[in-house]
Amino acid sequence: MKYQNANKILPKELLASIQDYVQGGYLYIPIRQEKKKRWGERTRAKEIMRERNEAIVEAYRQGLSVKSLAGRHYLTEHSIRRIIRDNACVQS
Repeated sequence: MKYQNANKILPKELLASIQDYVQGGYLYIPIRQEKKKRWGERTRAKEIMRERNEAIVEAYRQGLSVKSLAGRHYLTEHSIRRIIRDNACVQS
């Protein structure tokens, strides 16, 4: 989120109305609900996580232990088990 000067982007009438409520302070204006993006839509994060999880499931099927996968991926053993449980049927 970057700072923008209201004097430069808002019509004078609107700025005057806002100044009735906020004088010289910072105002956060949230994004409209219909414009919100879901997690991972702006970056490849969702795709990277999916690829990582598929690799974990495949490595587990190849015989790697939950403990070794946890160490390799810097996750807890509980997280590895959850990934295997939640993704095992996806790859079958």
